[in-house]
Amino acid sequence: MCGIAGILDPSPDRDALRRMARALHHRGPDASGVHVAAGCGLAHTRLAIIDLANGAQPMTSVAGDTVCVFNGEIFNYVELREELRALGHVFRTQSDTEVAIEAFRAWGDAAFVRFNGQFAIALWQPRTGTLTLARDRLGVRPLYVCARGERVVFASEIKAIFAADPAIPRALDPVGLAETFTFWTVVPPRTAFAGIEELRPGHVRTYTRDGVRERAYWHPSFEERAQLSLADAAALLYDALDRATALRLLRADVPVGVYVSGGLDSSVIAALAHRTHGAGLRTFSLRFRDAEYDEGEYQRAMVARLGSEHTEVVVSRADIAAVFPDVVRHAERPLLRTAPAPMMLLARAVRDAGLEVVLTGEGADEMLAGYDLFREARVRRFWAREPGSSLRPRLLDRLYPYLARSPASARAMAREFFGRDLDRADAPDFAHGPRWRAARSLQRLFSNDLRDALAGHDPVADLLATLPPELASWDPLARDQYIEIRTLLSGYLLSAQGDRMAMAASVEGRFPFLDAGVVELACALPAEHKLRVLDEKHVLKRLAAPLVPAAILRRPKQPYRAPDALAFGGDDRPRWVDDALDRDAVTACGVFDPEAVALLWAKCLRAPDQLSNADNMALVGVLSTQLLHLEMCR
Repeated sequence: MCGIAGILDPSPDRDALRRMARALHHRGPDASGVHVAAGCGLAHTRLAIIDLANGAQPMTSVAGDTVCVFNGEIFNYVELREELRALGHVFRTQSDTEVAIEAFRAWGDAAFVRFNGQFAIALWQPRTGTLTLARDRLGVRPLYVCARGERVVFASEIKAIFAADPAIPRALDPVGLAETFTFWTVVPPRTAFAGIEELRPGHVRTYTRDGVRERAYWHPSFEERAQLSLADAAALLYDALDRATALRLLRADVPVGVYVSGGLDSSVIAALAHRTHGAGLRTFSLRFRDAEYDEGEYQRAMVARLGSEHTEVVVSRADIAAVFPDVVRHAERPLLRTAPAPMMLLARAVRDAGLEVVLTGEGADEMLAGYDLFREARVRRFWAREPGSSLRPRLLDRLYPYLARSPASARAMAREFFGRDLDRADAPDFAHGPRWRAARSLQRLFSNDLRDALAGHDPVADLLATLPPELASWDPLARDQYIEIRTLLSGYLLSAQGDRMAMAASVEGRFPFLDAGVVELACALPAEHKLRVLDEKHVLKRLAAPLVPAAILRRPKQPYRAPDALAFGGDDRPRWVDDALDRDAVTACGVFDPEAVALLWAKCLRAPDQLSNADNMALVGVLSTQLLHLEMCR
């Protein structure tokens, strides 16, 4: 894994490229390189994982007609290299970067859909003056672009773009903030910063002497539904996950570890990795001093099954508060949850153990319908179809067993929640509406100036206008999955919790559930194999039975969470918390109303254990936005 950067300009500045590389040092501490020529300059920092001796970049093709910087991995590069050799291509290295170059020379933009991997790539063709940028299907690896006139600056991270040129404006984007306080994240191509774009997942952009063009080379499609029995679906998914895990484990010239969270997804990947690796597999788990968030019981059960060499990282509230400024600096976006912070600490433990690559279970919930959101939407759609059914209250108890024992007020609140918008059950955003409304309510903290700047902007309407026409013909679960993939998968899960937190520690995350073959199969499975009545990831549970302890298979779904406001309100909190919430600092940032922030902070200090979910999200959102402004906008 690496960091890439470049400047498209008649006379690119070598010093600017070096500054960009320095800003990306954490993404590639093993080596760096710069290529400068008329028309385009490229920079690269390397985390050496494949072909350690010969994979230096920027890399030029044997023919001399293409120069490349590449961030990521192409896991099927061995097979592609043999196919290209049969076409007459010559290779000097064993690296996947050279395969990417020759594949592009052979097939042009069509090469990217052949890649089974996670990547961001820039290819410069000096003879034609053409720069091509592309990003993997699901946006595992980031790529940002700033175009000012005819000059284009791009990089793996925004901080490198700012390092290139002090004249580039450093201001938070009002619409990006509105998206964050709606979807929990900005949605590409928008970012949190004005004038900076993020290349959309599954897209390729080409700059030529005649202009710029961009197109999608892939997008999730749920149109083709395989008519498979559950047993056949489980067998196919097992084979696909086994291949995906083996590829990510074996296609590395350095040791590879595995995260074990205690949940089903990471446990399946760990079991398959152990099947390939055998004895000596290194595993890593994240635990919490707060029992409410801790999954140690299930982690220990899985580690005992594997017999792995295991490392635990135990995180306290103080640990989260101490590392949170680093988290925001690397996420380069406001956050509404502290969940990325422990992930950064876990990645540091992997690096301290001498490893540079780790497999994780991310992506299973999106691909196999694992989130409560999907189950809630199914219940709400049933309520819409059957308004008089006696099953309605009992479905709530199946979703949330604790409601059967809760005070009447809690049941009344749940019924109100599930009874809302039932006349819009066929709307594409029906499942996501409650979450978006809850996050959008936090905009009450916005300053008057920001509210004025957002007049006429509606992030939800803008997103819905970009949905593919064929989405209307998909079943409801497919529509819900597509929107989850478009919004939270890349913008939050893979960015804030995946690539950024791992790469901050110079660790590459690999995600078997996001393997191209696994994704295509998951999208093609009938909805009932993924969400069987209200049993999420049903097909995965079927294949997992012989792989994981029964306790993990039977445990209720527990989403990964970390202490939010509780991490910041103690008497031992670090000084930066009060500095960030200082009235003058809030006024200088201009995003929030100082009085509203002061009232929120007073509430957090007065009764931190009694805060609502909205209050927790609000405090984290304010703190992260303030930190982002202090770190990157001054």
